[in-house]
Amino acid sequence: MAINSVDTLTTKNKILIVDDHPFIIEGYKNAITRYNPDEFEFFITQAKDCQSAYQIITNPDIPAFDIAFLDISMPPFEEKNIYSGEDLAKLLSEYMPNCKIILLTMYTELLKIKTIINTINPSALAIKNDLTFDELLFAFDKVIKDEKYYSQSVLKMLAQSEEDAIEIDQFDKQILFHISKGTKLNTIPQYIPISLGAVEQRKLKLKELLKIEDGSDIDLIREAKNKGLLF
Repeated sequence: MAINSVDTLTTKNKILIVDDHPFIIEGYKNAITRYNPDEFEFFITQAKDCQSAYQIITNPDIPAFDIAFLDISMPPFEEKNIYSGEDLAKLLSEYMPNCKIILLTMYTELLKIKTIINTINPSALAIKNDLTFDELLFAFDKVIKDEKYYSQSVLKMLAQSEEDAIEIDQFDKQILFHISKGTKLNTIPQYIPISLGAVEQRKLKLKELLKIEDGSDIDLIREAKNKGLLF
């Protein structure tokens, strides 16, 4: 929760930044600390992957964050079924429901963008290539003012035809992830709480959705990556 300080007349905000590229974290920090320094003071916590972010978010001794910058694609924390920035956003909504989410990605698939908006509904969603220093400040200003921000590429994609949009659930994502890691199909129920029969049916449905009914697992994973369903 943002705190107004009577002594300094500044609003104090706690910020979480999660990205596996240190130079990107530094870029965000540089922009944040230059945002209206006479009015705002920011306390920034950073994490480099899903595991370190999970440990921060679930730590009861850490006060709730006001804003979180989350990269979509990061090293997963398989033990807790945290595979991406999307999963971290859901975790934040559980532990810190008032935290505003800023999601950042390199992916430009309409399907992926729509899924993020429908499942996470972040305060801001940006394609990283859209973000100049000034644009990042503009996005941050929007979020601070409780306004929604989508970067230009996101807006263009949303304006495109949605006829071929496909959405999948968390179980489908986990099945794709384990197949991509070479996990044998009959052992996937050890990691996901559904039966082998359900795994097989979901795999067939995924192939139908991606229009590769006769394709191999390699074809399935390649097409899932092309569609932004797997990182």
